Amino acid sequence: MFLELSFIFFSSFATLFLMRKVAKRIGLVDKPNARKLHNGAVPLVGGLSICLVLAQYLTFNPDTIEHSWLYLLCICVLTIVGAVDDKTDLSFKVRLGIQAILSIVMMKVAGLELNNLGDMFGIGEVSLGWAGSLITIVAVIGAINAFNMVDGIDGLLGGLSIVTFGALAFLLQVDSQHGLAYLCVVIIVAMLPYIFMNLGILGRERKVFMGDAGSMMIGFTVIWLLLGVSQTGSSEPLMRPVTALWLIAVPLMDMAAIMIRRIRRGDSPFKPDREHLHHIFQRLGLGPKQTLVAICFIASLYAGFGIYGEATNISEVTMFSLFIACFTIYAVILNYVWRITSFIRSRLEKTPRLNLRNFFS
Repeated sequence: MFLELSFIFFSSFATLFLMRKVAKRIGLVDKPNARKLHNGAVPLVGGLSICLVLAQYLTFNPDTIEHSWLYLLCICVLTIVGAVDDKTDLSFKVRLGIQAILSIVMMKVAGLELNNLGDMFGIGEVSLGWAGSLITIVAVIGAINAFNMVDGIDGLLGGLSIVTFGALAFLLQVDSQHGLAYLCVVIIVAMLPYIFMNLGILGRERKVFMGDAGSMMIGFTVIWLLLGVSQTGSSEPLMRPVTALWLIAVPLMDMAAIMIRRIRRGDSPFKPDREHLHHIFQRLGLGPKQTLVAICFIASLYAGFGIYGEATNISEVTMFSLFIACFTIYAVILNYVWRITSFIRSRLEKTPRLNLRNFFS
């Protein structure tokens, strides 16, 4: 196992270094603008590298996941579409259309469909029936775009992905699903070289970004695995559906709250802005690294509660109610973000010892 994971790690590193050069030649780079405040053109190859490493692993270990050939086909399509989007800026309608088509293929061929919500509402098992297919499409598109939207500062997408896949690996290992748990570990190991380079640990000149190619692939992988373990037809699921909400709580809450706010303003829900969770922390005076640590810490708390709730069999009603409460608080904070951050910053400036920047340093 150690040798195989080491090979995956160094393969990912080698692929990143090779693809950086190719990306610069073909113009697959991210350039600074009003919303992107990095320095210079940065290669968008993190997702391409991870996809290639996963394809290599599953080609030689196809039994790790059911319908591995279909999963590989889907992530390759998403990675290619994402790379084209990174290069040419595709219309969001095209992206959503492709995501919807792949979700339908996933349902019809692999049988992965959100057909049961469990006992979230305290009225017994909620079966979605014919509406399950439509809700599955929404869930797939939602997961893909939730992870896409959090890719706003260095290391954040990678950090949140590690939290989700790490929590999944733990739950699957406990349920004796060793193959799926190991796949989650493989994904984490394949992502580590990207995170090192994205954070500039190997030097700012070697910096890379994930790009839409990577964020779309990661979001799709997350929803594929979550559906696979929480929706098992007539048999007992490996994980209750409500637990899945806690494993992806930060990306999900951030996306939902932002979209609701944009729609209320009369804007497109897909219109970019600077009102995400990482922007809020930065307005409070935290630097990018401190913001990364703070958000990943919050995500770990959410995922940890999800694991605890699953392990101790906390009622699904309680877990869902707490999730909605957390989301409501976040949505309210987002609605009054300017007033709240201005108030907190003024208080922190008067009390230096309580400065959040010092706390997360």
